[in-house]
Amino acid sequence: MVKILHFFKTYYPSTKGGVEQVIFQLSAGAARYGCQAEVLYLSRAGSSRNQTYAGHITHRSRLDFEVASTGFSISALRDFAELASEADIVHYHFPWPYMDVAHFLTRVRKPTVLTYHSDIVKQKTLLRLYSPLMHQFLKRVDRIVATSPNYVESSQTLQRYRDKVRIIPIGLNEATYPCSTNDKLAYWRKRVGERFFLFVGALRYYKGLAFLFEALRLSSFPVVVIGTGAEEAELKALSQRYGLTGIRFLGGLPDEDKVALLSLCYGLVFPSHLRSEAFGISLLEGAMFSKPMISCEIGTGTTFINVAGETGLVVPPADPAALAQAMRSLWEQPDMAAQMGRRARARFEQLFTADSMVSSYAKLYRELL
Repeated sequence: MVKILHFFKTYYPSTKGGVEQVIFQLSAGAARYGCQAEVLYLSRAGSSRNQTYAGHITHRSRLDFEVASTGFSISALRDFAELASEADIVHYHFPWPYMDVAHFLTRVRKPTVLTYHSDIVKQKTLLRLYSPLMHQFLKRVDRIVATSPNYVESSQTLQRYRDKVRIIPIGLNEATYPCSTNDKLAYWRKRVGERFFLFVGALRYYKGLAFLFEALRLSSFPVVVIGTGAEEAELKALSQRYGLTGIRFLGGLPDEDKVALLSLCYGLVFPSHLRSEAFGISLLEGAMFSKPMISCEIGTGTTFINVAGETGLVVPPADPAALAQAMRSLWEQPDMAAQMGRRARARFEQLFTADSMVSSYAKLYRELL
């Protein structure tokens, strides 16, 4: 049994996000391929060892403070050194500058894999300070995994390390999603209607929802928004100012409700306009539920999932008129939309299952050993 230690700044159940989802899928599926996964993360709840979550072991170190979304912990250095010494492979999840520091201070001597989830986009000033440490860290790890070929081609950082980069797309396990009950479907059908576009995601600066709202001023369609985040109050105020009565903000929902809305929606709209959106797991969920998608061309994994004209429509970023036209095209051509949804599901089964992702990582681990 190959023992893997995943190291990231946060994890389930403390937070839910794209990176946490990847770590969860890798950890939950590890045993099928002869691997045992453990996860070390930071939490304000304090330190804890050997907790069981969904069949794998998790460990918490106390989160002491945060700077620019980077968590720091004094006790994590000791915890990481101990757990890494017991592991066969250390699996990092980038970016998290504290992780680079921990790697060097604890003098890790185990084979290392780093999943490169995103470039650092927003903190440009801090990036200039962090860049020397970042490149020393990326030079030192044994393998770097990118989640799509699109991101490798468009990332200046990854281009410097092409010789050690492997591409393993993110995958989802459909069996980990609850089934929709007739009662749940009926509840949401009554509340939001029979036909609507769906957005799922954290309400953050790079999600492009302000451009979506501008698009809805040009051509009004019903849109359901699932998610919470730092931009929530501002977006609600913007929606009211524009008089967008067709938008429903539902906040964060349990998975059974999200699944019901994914089942019911006409299509998925995903207007992220900045490279901070490195992949787009919500798009992957849309494909899994056979939905046509609308996304923006930002040189990342969003266009690896959503192939223009095949699984949905792709528009320029930050372009409300193009978004409005794409929504109108899908809305007025239900046969085309349904066909795109079927192709999205076929592409999901071909490239984006959790089983495919986990087996590819297991193969990579064994190559390093």
